Amino acid sequence: MHIDVEHSENHATLHLRGEFDTYYVRNLQDEIDALLEGGVARIILNLRLVKFINSTALGAIIKASKALNARGGKLVIARPSAFCREIIEKVGLNRVVPIFDSDEAAVEGLSGPTPKPAAKPDGMDDLDESSVLFTPTDPARIEHFLSITSRGKPAGAAPGPAFGSNWSGVGRMASLDETGLRYTWSGGSTGLDPFAMGQLLAIGTEVRVKFRLPLFKPGWCEALATVSEVEERTDGVKVGAAFSKIDDKTIAAVRQYSADLRFLKDELRRATGK
Repeated sequence: MHIDVEHSENHATLHLRGEFDTYYVRNLQDEIDALLEGGVARIILNLRLVKFINSTALGAIIKASKALNARGGKLVIARPSAFCREIIEKVGLNRVVPIFDSDEAAVEGLSGPTPKPAAKPDGMDDLDESSVLFTPTDPARIEHFLSITSRGKPAGAAPGPAFGSNWSGVGRMASLDETGLRYTWSGGSTGLDPFAMGQLLAIGTEVRVKFRLPLFKPGWCEALATVSEVEERTDGVKVGAAFSKIDDKTIAAVRQYSADLRFLKDELRRATGK
């Protein structure tokens, strides 16, 4: 990753480019320390050209924000890449360091109040970093609950190996650890009510799942899981599934991902006092 410093009359902008991971945390800290020593405590992080960011880097941004606040300054983020924005909003970092869509708005934000995070849509059909693709391994189960027309286009068109040739649903990740995952599902275009969704994904049903670990590695992870809990809701179901077959490399990544999220949540609690 490269960092270019642009000095202005009463603030500085750090333009980051490349992959911001653990290796480059020290570089960011050095730049922040140098600016503070020079009397600059209002800083913009421009993340437009950052292709990847991990949990340690996000923790470094929180630390920098606290250091600047302690000196009467402020840190804001300008024009984050789609990847960075998704991660920042997912972990809640935007509650501590505000995001702006333009350099001009970021400059104004340095002296203004922190904006409230924008509400995210509830729809689950678009594939994003929190999407979970799932499909029962028994084709007969799909055929019993879903007509051919209600299955629509398989969601397995996502990057990676072919997935869900009969049908696959798209849920939204609720939690993930080395034992399994939990996700919510609204039914998509199937026309199923919550009761029928719960029957399709009844306890004991084996499913193939596909998910991403955006803080740790790019691409998709895949595993076999067994449904261990189903909760019907007014707008869909919440499903818990325990991993039954998952490779060692993926489970190691899941462990690291879980540790990363715990670290970030602890840092955010310290930063916000909540």
